[in-house]
Amino acid sequence: MTNVKSNGVPFERTLTSLFDDFFTEVPALLKTEVKQPNYRGHAPVNISETDDAYLLDVVAPGYEKGDFKINLEKNILSISAEQKTEENAENNKNLRKEFQLRGFKRTFTIDHTIDTERIEAKYVNGILNVSLSKKEKEKTASKDIEIQ
Repeated sequence: MTNVKSNGVPFERTLTSLFDDFFTEVPALLKTEVKQPNYRGHAPVNISETDDAYLLDVVAPGYEKGDFKINLEKNILSISAEQKTEENAENNKNLRKEFQLRGFKRTFTIDHTIDTERIEAKYVNGILNVSLSKKEKEKTASKDIEIQ
C-alpha cells in the first residue's frame, strides 16, 4: 500500500508552477533574435501577363540600378545582383546586425512568343520591373481559293 500525502490544495501548486514557467521562459523568448526575411539567393518574383507583355516584378530592396545584371542567352533570361558589403567607418562597430544584402540569381525560360529585342527593365522603390513584350501576331490574310 502506498501512502500519498497532499500538500494542501492541488490547484495552488499547478497555478504556482504555471507562473514559474511563464516567468522563466518569457525572458528567454524576448532575448531571441528577430528573424528578417532571408531569401538565401532567391529573390521573390511576381509574374503577370497582359495582352501584349509578361511582367516580372523582382523584390530586391536596398540595391542600386547598377547592381543588377540582366542577361539573355538563347532562351534563358537571367536576373542577378551581387552581394553588397557595407563598409563601416573605423570608429564604428556593430552592436546588432540583423540584415545584410545578399546576392541572388533567378533564371527563366523564355517562350518563342517573346520579342527579345523589346525587353525592358526599370528599378523603382526596391522592385525591379522587367517587361517582356510579346511578338505581334502575324495577321493571316483571308484568301479565296479558286476551284478548277
